[in-house]
Amino acid sequence: MSRARQAAGVEYTSIAEVKGPLMVVQGVSGASYDELVEIETADGERRLGRVLEVGEGRALVQVFEGTQGLGIAGTKARFLGRTMEIGVSTDMLGRIFDGLGRPLDGLPEPLADEFRDINGDPINPARREYPSDFIQTGISAIDGMNSLVRGQKLPIFSGAGLPHNRLAAQIARQATVPGKEEEFAVIFAAVGVQNDEARFFRESLEESGAISRSTLFLNLADDPAIERIITPRIALTLAEYLAFKQGYHVLVITTDITNYCEALREISAAREEVPGRKGYPGYMYTDLASLYERAGRIKGLKGSLTQMPILSMPSDDITHPIPDLTGYITEGQIVLSRDLFRKGIYPPINVLMSLSRLMGPGIIAEKRTRADHGDVSNQLYAAYARAVQLRALAEIVGRSGLSEIDLRYLEFGDLFEQRFLRQGYDENRTLDQTLDIAWDILSALPESELTKIKAEHIQKHYRRKPS
Repeated sequence: MSRARQAAGVEYTSIAEVKGPLMVVQGVSGASYDELVEIETADGERRLGRVLEVGEGRALVQVFEGTQGLGIAGTKARFLGRTMEIGVSTDMLGRIFDGLGRPLDGLPEPLADEFRDINGDPINPARREYPSDFIQTGISAIDGMNSLVRGQKLPIFSGAGLPHNRLAAQIARQATVPGKEEEFAVIFAAVGVQNDEARFFRESLEESGAISRSTLFLNLADDPAIERIITPRIALTLAEYLAFKQGYHVLVITTDITNYCEALREISAAREEVPGRKGYPGYMYTDLASLYERAGRIKGLKGSLTQMPILSMPSDDITHPIPDLTGYITEGQIVLSRDLFRKGIYPPINVLMSLSRLMGPGIIAEKRTRADHGDVSNQLYAAYARAVQLRALAEIVGRSGLSEIDLRYLEFGDLFEQRFLRQGYDENRTLDQTLDIAWDILSALPESELTKIKAEHIQKHYRRKPS
């Protein structure tokens, strides 16, 4: 429901050049950066674009629907004097739209309560509320060890062929704030996904009933790549309206950020800009920050906006520019492991490489979950890290060269992966269930090894074997 109504504007027919996703208009005066442009072809077809660059009487326009079939002769460009806007309302919940906000579900466009600039309004840093309320995703590896909180931005780092889409759909269905009986409104932005992936997201939310509190924006792989720049911004604009105007708690899931960055690189190459690392534009950090920093909470307002962007790491390289820059902006990351996936473990979350920076100060320090949560998490990390080290050692010296306590740690490592990490796609665990499973597997270790847990928690929860 993007705003592209035929309004008063300055129209030009002096199209000088069309190259890649860009169009150059000559003789332009008074145009501004990011201004919306309505393009009309010789046969009456209309497309949308925005101004990327202005100077010396020329305007460089990015065409959202692509320039295929767009000729110089007979094409008109109408500069509308405003940035791109989308009409937003609570009626958009339960609906499915394309990457530019047009309905895909066969229903009419919802009536807009107001129109908003898709670039959003920056949150005043002085009015930001510190993220602190625990979000229960129902997934033990996240809730128990890398907890998500309201207002946080916690990305999922994945790789080609790993089940990040299944994980995202499961989180979208299950996310809730325990004790307050509040469900999240879920805004799902699929960027450059294949048709079968789009169908999976749609069917998953419809079958579970979660579609009633969700909105899907689907930009497919065969849609113009330039449209991918707009889709996340439209999704976040609706999320901001629901969170900060209507008081909803909103979870925004964007997949795949890598496709978004590829579109950025395509535009940069067409503009003949000096490339940065691996050909990506030097301003990619700033551009990604303009998306991620729209998450948060505002003092005095009830709602919150939480983000879980998903990106697939090219060649599973966590030092690639996309995950590298994302890690600098966000508050941690959930990393999926190909080795765990090959073992048949779902979700294959590598907890040793994952981190939620807000888990300690946001949840544990303020005792917003169970009292033993922080200690159990620390002990699981320490014990599993030692088990992984001992597995590598056992491959060199053999199990016979290990001590009895080392063998207990190896047993713990297997239990951790098979009982704690592994869970069903439809299995929604409460935090109490997650911590109870953790105590079951920690009890495979001698009590003296639980050095990260306070004595009162051990006394209450440790499962002592009958003598």
